[in-house]
Amino acid sequence: MRKIPPILANILLLNAIMYIITLIKGDFMYKNFALFYFQSDLFKPYQILTYMFMHGGFAHLFFNMFTLYCFGSVLEEIWGGKKFLLFYLFTGIGAALCNEAVMYLQLQGDPALLAMICMAPTVGASGAIYGLLLAYGMMFPDNRMMLVFPPISLKAKWMILVFFIIEFLCGVTGAFSTIAHFAHLGGMLFGLFLILIWKHKGRLYSE
Repeated sequence: MRKIPPILANILLLNAIMYIITLIKGDFMYKNFALFYFQSDLFKPYQILTYMFMHGGFAHLFFNMFTLYCFGSVLEEIWGGKKFLLFYLFTGIGAALCNEAVMYLQLQGDPALLAMICMAPTVGASGAIYGLLLAYGMMFPDNRMMLVFPPISLKAKWMILVFFIIEFLCGVTGAFSTIAHFAHLGGMLFGLFLILIWKHKGRLYSE
């Protein structure tokens, strides 16, 4: 078990607190802090930040926080707290923006979806976490990653590529439609953008 660095510890704690409050005040929390489509009456600009601290159930929270702990603890130790927090929030907000953009494009093809899309909230830290996965894969490409199920071991660079392909195919085909696949891809895209900037400036492995 790796020691939990301070910024990551606070992010984990905030997610846990938000989940507990959601158990008590479910409708209020979802209507105000989940992310809604920008044309929905329920949309508020701050939701592009708050949605990433909301979760749809204990399993959703647990697996997101476990993955965040595994990769976030490594990255915060290397980057320091401020840089890690910037990356986490940047990719989470980027995921939200990409998700909104994809819903907009869907409506151009089928305007009848508007009522359904406007009432569908998006929650979870997955977009930011996919950004962290991409960062880990780019910084430690030859480190091996192991899936629990199926028990497959691959170098990080190939594992991240597999994640990207799966999310892209699921998003395009509509498989597992309750999952915001393009938010995951958005987190990776914004993460790639920031990683390339830091790499160009020679700051990828420093605070």
